[in-house]
Amino acid sequence: MAILMTRVLHILDHSLPLQSGYTFRTRAILKAQEALGHSVRCVTGRRQEGQGPELVPADAPEVHDGLLFHRTPGQPSGTPGLGEWQEISALARRIEAVARIWRPEILHAHSPALGGLAALRAGRRLSIPVVYEIRAFWEDAAVGNGTGREGSLRYRLTRALEDRVVKGADAVITICQGLRSDLIARGNAAERITIMPNGVDLALFGQPLPRDAAFAQSLGLGLGPVIGFLGSFYPYEGLDGLIAAMPAILAAQPDARLLLVGGGPADAALRAQAAASPAAAAIHFTGRVPHHEVDRYYALVDVVCYPRKAMRLTELVTPLKPLEAMAQGKLVAASAVGGHRELIKDGVTGTLFAADDPAALAAAMAGLLGDTAMWDARRTVARAFVEKAHDWAANVRRYDPVYQTLLTQRQAISSAAA
Repeated sequence: MAILMTRVLHILDHSLPLQSGYTFRTRAILKAQEALGHSVRCVTGRRQEGQGPELVPADAPEVHDGLLFHRTPGQPSGTPGLGEWQEISALARRIEAVARIWRPEILHAHSPALGGLAALRAGRRLSIPVVYEIRAFWEDAAVGNGTGREGSLRYRLTRALEDRVVKGADAVITICQGLRSDLIARGNAAERITIMPNGVDLALFGQPLPRDAAFAQSLGLGLGPVIGFLGSFYPYEGLDGLIAAMPAILAAQPDARLLLVGGGPADAALRAQAAASPAAAAIHFTGRVPHHEVDRYYALVDVVCYPRKAMRLTELVTPLKPLEAMAQGKLVAASAVGGHRELIKDGVTGTLFAADDPAALAAAMAGLLGDTAMWDARRTVARAFVEKAHDWAANVRRYDPVYQTLLTQRQAISSAAA
């Protein structure tokens, strides 16, 4: 199908200059769409940090990394329920104001559901098709982050809002099969749901740096081997299990070191656990580091480990980080939750171990670290897998048939009404 160049207005919870997996995925999508010839802009809601109460003109976007972002003035406020409704209304007004000036052909909203509801409201008023993309179920993310409880009133309301957006959108996109299957089980038609998998911008993230021995020495890593985790320290990431496994890993590999790069809600608890561990001297925290320096830390690591705990969030959602590690030419080890199994083939592109089991993690890591003869072949296969199936430059084309179908339908309706 030939690509029809379109103007796409993306509706986001937050964006650059904030740094998160959400903003990096967004940046990759926008850059890849621009490379194909599409025109793209974004509107963010009130949860974007730094938004003041002043009225920002709709034709005065911020520019970050060459991309245009229109902001919704104000801060989240009000009682639960009313506050969210006010956010939806403010974002819908902002979408309309930008759309009346810029004239997009597609409104592409990204989860959470608040942005989707705002896009639906604006899309109906402006007669513009709405695509809704789900990156995770935010009620499950809240449980994983420790800020929500499965089955609570807030959990059920968030899920109900998601269902409402999915049923109202003209097309739905998810990042993986786990989310798609769950939506189908809720009664949504399979043909309405397209998968746009997580990917890596290989032009930006695909050239590994050489290991800096002096830098490694300054961090206390020695000659290694080095096990690493680079990302946010949320409880569901299971880093407590990785720290618990370190004494057994050291028994098999006495020179092994663990490098934890990042921070987050579980940071203090993890540092306390590490300090009390018999393996304390082998565990090193860097704190958060600037995103443009992440490559330096990847270069120090031999195996990147993702010991996620088993729960709805991790069973349904595929993470981005293992793909980045593969692109960087790193060995990958991960717990065998559904999101990892969808990305990693055990013994081929990575090593899987039982979730929530430090002994299984230690055994898998000892085996991987002890079999250095297969490292180069494993890294080559994993890198090729990312290039073939998870390069944004190619994957972003999956949006085009969805857009073109909606635009064709809209044109047919307009012609019939004429």
